Amino acid sequence: MTSISLFILLLSGSSLAQTTKAQLEVSETIFSVAAALNSCGYDAGLDNSDPIRLAVRTDVIGATRRSAEASQVLRAICVFQQDHLPPDPGMDMAQYISLALDLGEPPDFTPTLREADLPPDAARVLGIIPLLQKFYRAAGLHAIWQKHQAEYDALVQRFHDPISNTILQSDLYLKLQFSGYVGRRFVIYLEPLLAPTQVNSRNYGDNYYLVVSPGQDGSVHLQDIRHTYLHYVLEPLALKHGRALERLDPLLATVQTAPMGDPFKHDISLLLTECLIRAIEARMLPGGKTAENARVAAVQRSMEEGFILTHYFYAALLNFEKESTGMKDSYGDFLYDISLDQEKKRASEIVFSSQAAPEVVRASKQGPHEERLLDDAEDRLSRGDPAGAQRLALRAVQDPKSNEDQGRAFFILARAATLSGKMQDARTYFERSVQAAHDPRMLAWSHIYLGRIFDIQDNREQALAHYRAALQAGDPTPDTRSAAEKGLAGPYQPPSQQPAGAPPH
Repeated sequence: MTSISLFILLLSGSSLAQTTKAQLEVSETIFSVAAALNSCGYDAGLDNSDPIRLAVRTDVIGATRRSAEASQVLRAICVFQQDHLPPDPGMDMAQYISLALDLGEPPDFTPTLREADLPPDAARVLGIIPLLQKFYRAAGLHAIWQKHQAEYDALVQRFHDPISNTILQSDLYLKLQFSGYVGRRFVIYLEPLLAPTQVNSRNYGDNYYLVVSPGQDGSVHLQDIRHTYLHYVLEPLALKHGRALERLDPLLATVQTAPMGDPFKHDISLLLTECLIRAIEARMLPGGKTAENARVAAVQRSMEEGFILTHYFYAALLNFEKESTGMKDSYGDFLYDISLDQEKKRASEIVFSSQAAPEVVRASKQGPHEERLLDDAEDRLSRGDPAGAQRLALRAVQDPKSNEDQGRAFFILARAATLSGKMQDARTYFERSVQAAHDPRMLAWSHIYLGRIFDIQDNREQALAHYRAALQAGDPTPDTRSAAEKGLAGPYQPPSQQPAGAPPH
């Protein structure tokens, strides 16, 4: 992996300069995933891509034709990709990028998170890993990566200054005293094998990642980079003011018919942060006073999409710009000055639009309401919030619209109980998942988890029955078979660091 850190000087009120840090990188892991799927016909944005993309595609196709093994594995990857197409075709590559961000270096591509902690889109395509391992070796992807690495490094050099300036301008506007956070990362990956019109942005715990592709015109999506950086800076402030945010929960009732994604309708922290970010983006539109009409129009669009506090924050920022206090110290006052009655009245007067623009960090999901609800529950699990995941999954269980996905809801409830160390609750929910699950992989892993619980309870006979049932569930992926066969070979022993009774994946 090549990495160039962006060091940006933010001039404070004193004579000293503060330093903020982001990382601009290229990744052989993301390259490998993108190269494999390009060879399976992923052509989105090809005509507008950087020339590197066509050169790499030519090299990979040539290597595949010279190796019977590589050709065979590539066919298997293409079959896997077709079998795992999401309902929204535009999200096909996004799910693999989501997975790639969790994978270690080649040739092993070892996941850094347990399957239970993966985002739902990444977990859905986890089975591609053994195929990717074989293809990486058989097609000689490392040699192709080395051949083009100088071109990748040149991309990092080319985009260092514009990305650095984008982050610097954000820091200057927010008057940040400390824009670096210990133990947190903000990483931008450049990958020219992807469509230049798409930006893949993910939030894993305290870390934020973007994968962007330069276009043929030599540009990248600087606005999306700034948007994600603002999430990185502002979301920790929201977490520090959790009790103050609870006062604003009644506002969620006013946005239930808005077109924005469901997570914003059920989490006041997400809604408030997005409103503040959109207000900042409107204030930062170029053009000085002549751009006021464009700013007001941007605020109005956000309000009509359901981001009902954008107007409030836009007005509050006018005063913020005149003062010397930075965002870190002003944030609490912003919250305190919100009039709940006034904002509820303002929201009641809005005519919501028919659709909303996709959110950059967490794109709006398509499909049934319960799918979006459970996606958010999965996201809560990945962020270490089992209680929040449990609340959302229970709503899905109690919602009559979600009958078709009861198995997934119970599976999430079981994993939330696992993370909380509640073995009996986990067992009950995994048993209900077995009864309701339609997906072979979910069914198999419900049996595996149950086998582990019964092993912990010294009920080897029941454990063996569940491991056998896992093998018969119809999930062909190697990791499922390996886990079930390992359970048959010997009783499960939980790692000492796990909560008592928690069956980790």
